Amino acid sequence: MQILDLLFGKPLATSEERAEQVGPSAGLPIFGLDALSSAAYGPEAALTLLIPLGLAGVHLIVPVIAAIVTLLIIVYLSYSQTIEAYPNGGGSYTVASENLGDGAGLLAAAALMIDYILTAAVGISAGVGALVSAVPSLQPHMLGLCLAILLILTIVNMRGVRDTGVVFQIPTFLFLGTMLVVIVLGGVRVLMGGGHPVPVVKPPTLPHATEMLGLWLMLKVFSSGCTAMTGVEAVSNGVMAFRDPRTKNARITLTIIIAFLIVLLLGIALLCRAYGIGATDPNGTHYESVLSQLTAAVTGRSWFYYTTIGSILLVLSLSANTAFADFPRLTKAIASNDFLPHMFLLRGRRLLHSYGIYALVFFTASLLILFGGVTDRLIPLYAIGAFLAFTLSQAGMVVHWMRNPGPKSKLRMLINGIGALATGITLLVVLVAKFMAGAWVTALLVPILIFLMHRVRVHYMRVRRETNCPTPLRLENLQPPVVILPLDRWSRQTEKALRFALGMSPEVIAVHVDSEDSKGSICDEWDRMIAAPLEKAGLKVPELVQITSPYRFVLAPVIDFVLKKEKELETRQIAVLVPELVVKHWWETILHNQRANVLKLLLLLRGNQRIVVINIPWYLAR
Repeated sequence: MQILDLLFGKPLATSEERAEQVGPSAGLPIFGLDALSSAAYGPEAALTLLIPLGLAGVHLIVPVIAAIVTLLIIVYLSYSQTIEAYPNGGGSYTVASENLGDGAGLLAAAALMIDYILTAAVGISAGVGALVSAVPSLQPHMLGLCLAILLILTIVNMRGVRDTGVVFQIPTFLFLGTMLVVIVLGGVRVLMGGGHPVPVVKPPTLPHATEMLGLWLMLKVFSSGCTAMTGVEAVSNGVMAFRDPRTKNARITLTIIIAFLIVLLLGIALLCRAYGIGATDPNGTHYESVLSQLTAAVTGRSWFYYTTIGSILLVLSLSANTAFADFPRLTKAIASNDFLPHMFLLRGRRLLHSYGIYALVFFTASLLILFGGVTDRLIPLYAIGAFLAFTLSQAGMVVHWMRNPGPKSKLRMLINGIGALATGITLLVVLVAKFMAGAWVTALLVPILIFLMHRVRVHYMRVRRETNCPTPLRLENLQPPVVILPLDRWSRQTEKALRFALGMSPEVIAVHVDSEDSKGSICDEWDRMIAAPLEKAGLKVPELVQITSPYRFVLAPVIDFVLKKEKELETRQIAVLVPELVVKHWWETILHNQRANVLKLLLLLRGNQRIVVINIPWYLAR
């Protein structure tokens, strides 16, 4: 317990939940890291596709980013209204389910779960990839570094929301501070240079144009740049994590995140055009990231350059934290409607939905191991889930305002309608442009997840239907059960089990399976150790049934006997007592056969409503 307290913090009482809630300063790193870090790879993803256009491609990045920023503002306005309308958390799943039905809700749920898992895997991999680019000697250890960062993120997040916010404030604000210095200083030099600044460190020469600009290329560039919008929904999903006034603090946090993201995106795009900075071939030997080129061009390769690059690497690696913040909340919301196992509803020692974190860690680790820590091929899947969730959420809000008219409902309906239309068109563009690059995987996984969630719901409905009892307690046919007690040899375990059986019912059947490898039999001691004391006391002696097993099977004959007896006694309950040795140390378990556990499992699997299994433990001296 001391080790657990040191790693994860002391357990928190339910009454301490208010102390775990956060304000905008802690909410920014908890819910904003994914969105803010996307400024490090969104513009570069677009510029990479513009490499064949040469210098002309660099000039096109500004209108592309401007279009993305316009879409970002529309989404911001829509989610700001969602937070106000759903103060208890209004993620896409909740909004779509309540307003568009279960089908749309499950579509949003599947898309978001895939998006959060990809966010965690790709974020960690991107950070480690950037680190390996700076220190090539770490290349053989990429997977180990990825898993180490995943472990650190898990431990920090298991400590609770407040501790997570405190830990991640420093890298978040360091990243924002250094990037804002680069943008402001670069902007000043652009103005002083009349739009043609002289770089401190000259960026790589842009290649000559090898292609002409076409509509299809522009669509692909736009869809790649849209990865900069992932993570925007996080705040609306996690409204309950904020302290009162909850809605106000959540909207302030969302506003700060979007404002910083807009400044970063526009600043990077404008400076790239001014300094003539384009993307380099990611697979080439002289690859250098866009932000590395930009920082060197503005500030040179001084200590500030390395501080900035270090903060970028750190934030990219920690951007997976947004998934840790929202994935457990999402799975909890889905489970509350019976579409996921109910274990996702349970809260752990630090008031977290721990099973959601366990599931996220498992799937993230699986992806990292499967791809060897290099998840670049998963990036095309990134924006699909996000924009599908955006579209369903905004469409759901349109229906919400129609059902709940108010003074500004028409204006709000218009904003959400524009948001749904804009993100819906973008979703189609991204899906078409990225389909062959990997978006088909998301298109395949979403219906599979929806099918699985439906089957979970069917199971819970069947359980509820079969276990609900609308009638009062039935009192007919109340009588002691017929007790069946499998016995091996005379021992203290046997004595304890027999005493319990005799106290439970006058009808006790002792069953012994006589196999070739058995040493010592209860039958040899029956008359002297059991029958004689009972007859002397005037009590009924249990029936002893001896079963011969020529093939040395022990459990199967017992199961067959119990099931046969159950059929013979159509109106009686049968209680099967299973004696079991409980050892002091876990490693002692392997020194004993596990027949008792297997017998209980088989009885539970093959039994029915009239068969009851009761464990009779014998504890070794502690």
